[in-house]
Amino acid sequence: MSMIRRIFQRSPTQTILGHRIPEPRLTWMALLWGLLYLGLPLFVVGTLIDLLIQKITGTCTGFWCFF
Repeated sequence: MSMIRRIFQRSPTQTILGHRIPEPRLTWMALLWGLLYLGLPLFVVGTLIDLLIQKITGTCTGFWCFF
């Protein structure tokens, strides 16, 4: 239990010359970059696999088949 507490425990506030340093946090830009670097490649790979299956079997299995 102490390991879990240690992981989620906040570090003490740091100051430099009396100024408080803001704590790191997730931002909308970090979410956008995460989607770009993780979501886009997964989408492309999935699309290519669906296209390959469609060419081999002749049946559409991709998301675009619903449109």
